[in-house]
Amino acid sequence: MNSEFYPDVVAAGGLAAALEQSAAGLGEPPLFVPGRKDIPGSVGIATTTPARLPLVVFQRTENRAFQVLGRAGGVEIVSGVTRNLEDVVEAGAAWSTGVTVARMRETLRFLEFDPIAEAHERGPAAAVAAQWDLLREKAVGTPRFSEFGSLIEAAHAEPRLRQLFPFISHWTIAFSSCTGRPYREEIAISPQYGGGPYIVLRHTNTGVYGEVRNAAEAVALALDHLSDSAGPAVAGFIGRSD
Repeated sequence: MNSEFYPDVVAAGGLAAALEQSAAGLGEPPLFVPGRKDIPGSVGIATTTPARLPLVVFQRTENRAFQVLGRAGGVEIVSGVTRNLEDVVEAGAAWSTGVTVARMRETLRFLEFDPIAEAHERGPAAAVAAQWDLLREKAVGTPRFSEFGSLIEAAHAEPRLRQLFPFISHWTIAFSSCTGRPYREEIAISPQYGGGPYIVLRHTNTGVYGEVRNAAEAVALALDHLSDSAGPAVAGFIGRSD
């Protein structure tokens, strides 16, 4: 730990102790727990809110900066960077007691949120609908790639695809039966710029089912290969059995 950047943390005896000291004045200070194993030196701020994992706090090494990460249902709902321990404690107290994303947006200005964080809080169906809205807006904002927009609208028109969580990778649209990472891709479709064929894939960039001429045919082919058990999308993430 760099004592030049973190003299208060060094004096307290470590990040957990410094956070506890900073939170001592709260009526009900949050509970500090071990952080994530993949982030050395991190500290967690526990929560009793269903689906939320402890808010993870760690220090950057190149300057004084405390970073926080909050996940719920397999989604990184919130993140942020601040120089002040007091900010971290305030965020931790809000996260641990179940303060809503909308309220945190108003009061904790150093935090950043997943674009559809509020929808994720309302449940998987709301998250799926919000994600579709984002992609449809993206399609409208990309008029030169009309193939992408046509595919988004054709897929959205099909109830079996509309109930899945859509996401894109290099303009390939994949459909997941869960809303959190790692996604469980059930099927994927890759539109080609300039009038090329639509490619229907088992997963993104793997296992080609076929190439067809237009978005409607691509959706039809995808439905032919979509498992009857796929969807509606559930919160969080689920592993693959295949």
